[in-house]
Amino acid sequence: MAKRGKVLIKGITYRPGVSSGLQVGSYLTCADNSGAKLLQVIGVPKYKGRLRRIPSAAVGDMVIVSIKEGTPDMRRQVLHAVIIRQRKPYRRMDGTWIQFEDNAAVIVTPEGEPKGTEIRGPVAKEAAERWPKVAGLATIVV
Repeated sequence: MAKRGKVLIKGITYRPGVSSGLQVGSYLTCADNSGAKLLQVIGVPKYKGRLRRIPSAAVGDMVIVSIKEGTPDMRRQVLHAVIIRQRKPYRRMDGTWIQFEDNAAVIVTPEGEPKGTEIRGPVAKEAAERWPKVAGLATIVV
């Protein structure tokens, strides 16, 4: 039987079992100043699922998004983004539950470099630990 709790490495609190709160087709607000306002998830890279199951993603995951609203040169582009907030509650390793007011993402390059220069609103600790460059732009990490 698997042990729970303090068995894992002390420094990293990222939990791969975070509840997936966003599916393909979900809309996200863009939390950076790249020029996009509204994003739609159109794919989840490295997702291995069952036949006909809709791919889903959670906080800290990279997704492929289509920009629905924003500046004219940004609209209708297909880019990568990292989810930094989700409305669905999820449980952390210390036993606390957390949820945010909205679903939000930050546009990044395929390597994980943010496209904008600032991030509005809080960033989940799970996303900040997994993407250090995103954490560097964050004003608050929750």
